[in-house]
Amino acid sequence: MTIPKRMISAVSATMVLSLSLFANSALADPFRSTQPQNIGQNTEAAFKAIFMEGNYPAAQQYLRQAEAAEPNEPLAYAMLASLAYREQDWESLKLYATKTRQTSERLVQNDPLRGNLYAAVGHFLEGAYDLVKQGTVRGAPQALNKLQLVFRYLREAEKLAPNDPELNLLKGYMDLMLSVNLPFSNPAQAVDRLERYAAPSYLAYRGIAIAYRDLKDDAKAIEYVDRAIAQTPNNPELNYLKAQILTSQNQRQEAGRYFQAALARPNLLPKNLVAQIFYEQCRNQNRIDNQTRNCDAMRDPIRQGNQAWGPETLPPL
Repeated sequence: MTIPKRMISAVSATMVLSLSLFANSALADPFRSTQPQNIGQNTEAAFKAIFMEGNYPAAQQYLRQAEAAEPNEPLAYAMLASLAYREQDWESLKLYATKTRQTSERLVQNDPLRGNLYAAVGHFLEGAYDLVKQGTVRGAPQALNKLQLVFRYLREAEKLAPNDPELNLLKGYMDLMLSVNLPFSNPAQAVDRLERYAAPSYLAYRGIAIAYRDLKDDAKAIEYVDRAIAQTPNNPELNYLKAQILTSQNQRQEAGRYFQAALARPNLLPKNLVAQIFYEQCRNQNRIDNQTRNCDAMRDPIRQGNQAWGPETLPPL
């Protein structure tokens, strides 16, 4: 029963990446250079707040506005569900997962590709809610039933447009995470899907870097995270990802610089994420200094506090 939990937990974590995308085209479509679709100005602004500025509070504000102004866009609800997952706000996760599914079911009539795609997302998020609320043993059967629906709707979307960049980005992320967490799986096909068909490319590179990190192929992980950083240099989570890979390579001094860069604007990031980055930075610094700071004791107050603080208020190392 541990594998289903790892699968859903892993894919849920990456859902934030594959659902929270920034837009740069006239019609606010971050995926397609031809025949773009308008996902809404507020949803677009939320994308930019997260991935161009690293500003989660601003993204939350834009998404609240999207609820009122863009009620037929399932991506906005999927992003809200993903942010709720980050904050472990399970009832909000349930609410927005259901809204994602219901909105996508209505969208199928006019846009069957994106309707089926986000129906898969909605069922996936509902399955994640069942798992975290009921636990591995009780929640796994419902979660696995939902996972079957996820793949069914993804197959329907793939029949309509197998080379669609939005579809391939999301499916590529899911395939990568499943291949990393299931024994005897090969991620090569998912990597090829992301490289050849997914867009925007910086998120495809980021997904591949995460997969290679988990597969302990640090050289490939560094190659792809550097490609992602080259395209989105202001994203603090990419600095965090590179710090993790450098730590695995035992390049601890260099990793420390990237941890510091990731924490440069902690008031703009979710506090649980800040706490985790700081914890890993603390452990890395302990190895550099050959000390035994209690990193857990310094992490917990960050998790329990609010977000109204800056770098100067983080515990000293």
